[in-house]
Amino acid sequence: MSARRIRRRVLITGASIAGTTLAWWLERAGFDVTVVERAPEFRDGGQNIDVRGAGRTVLQKMGLEAAVAASGTGETGIRFVDANNETVATFDVDEMGADGPTAELEILRGDLARLLFEACGDRVAFRFGDRIAAVDDGPDDADVTFDSGRRERFDLVVIAEGVGSSTRELLFAGENDPRFLDVIMGYFTLAKGPTDEDHCRIFTAGEGRSIWLRPDNHGTTRAILVVQKAPEGEDNLSPEAQKAFLTTRFADAGWEAQRVLEGLSTTEDLYFDVLRQVRLDHWSRGHVVLTGDAAWCATPIAGIGTTLAIIGAYVLAGELATKAELGSALRAYEDRMRPDVEKGQNVPKAGPKFLQPQTRFGVALQHAVLKVAALPGIKPLLAKAIASRSDDVELPDYAVERG
Repeated sequence: MSARRIRRRVLITGASIAGTTLAWWLERAGFDVTVVERAPEFRDGGQNIDVRGAGRTVLQKMGLEAAVAASGTGETGIRFVDANNETVATFDVDEMGADGPTAELEILRGDLARLLFEACGDRVAFRFGDRIAAVDDGPDDADVTFDSGRRERFDLVVIAEGVGSSTRELLFAGENDPRFLDVIMGYFTLAKGPTDEDHCRIFTAGEGRSIWLRPDNHGTTRAILVVQKAPEGEDNLSPEAQKAFLTTRFADAGWEAQRVLEGLSTTEDLYFDVLRQVRLDHWSRGHVVLTGDAAWCATPIAGIGTTLAIIGAYVLAGELATKAELGSALRAYEDRMRPDVEKGQNVPKAGPKFLQPQTRFGVALQHAVLKVAALPGIKPLLAKAIASRSDDVELPDYAVERG
């Protein structure tokens, strides 16, 4: 792809993975890029994410794959355990391959976003502590008013925020028809304990509960509390009520629940998520377009959310740089991405029910299935099935030159 030399002004709202990836590619193609982020400064932290298949290829094209690998969490696989911390089944990276349950590129969300942010350098203008208040979308461009009172015109506004994007609700009000997956998750950081290891340990507690303890590369442990239940307004709980909800649910869970709940009581980085997918009939209107979780959140259960965010940013930048007309570029972007997004969102609710059984019999059945899945002859088949979801994505070959 040869970049057009005309410099066009693009505003991206959201400085996480989709937004920073898009900023990098657009700047490289000769666009004048501004990224606005409501947080007062760049946000580090966050839980484990992974990059798979074509997402890895995009990082290779950016020259970042080695840096991402070097900043990985060090997770070497997944170990399912019982109440006595005895192994039920183990799935190691060296057995399952780069796109198994634990991907080769496992990294914390904030660490990946930081690498992408730093790769943009001073060629992209980042503004922290501000956000879009209004957009007057005209025939030639978009007139944007910010919370700070600042007002500017842009040729394109890209919403690259999260699943609960306020800017999406401002500009695409009532158009999201979310699909709830009947799962509630609480993510937070714990002090590393003597039983923590390089594997992610998963304990199934019954009554729709599981506890995940995952390693990181910062000397701490990342905890995830998972509850399988239909939502009943939990997405509106205050931070204090979120902690109370999780504490009540896991008080009698056993295993290392008490240690985890003690950490929960004092943590300042709890991220509480009522899992739902974003579903929209279209991702653009006029001079505004959505990408990443704001457009199509697949949820962590899909296992391909970060990969889709990276691919989507790459495709959007590529189409904008190769098409002479904005509407044509946005239609081409959506035509390319929507089939892969719909495939990624095709997550059956049976999956969370299997991982978080309600009854003792369900837990016993889960353990029996896991033991079979961990047999040497079965693991390669399981690895191939998991990897195929990310490898099926066809990545266009955009050769972008800096303008």
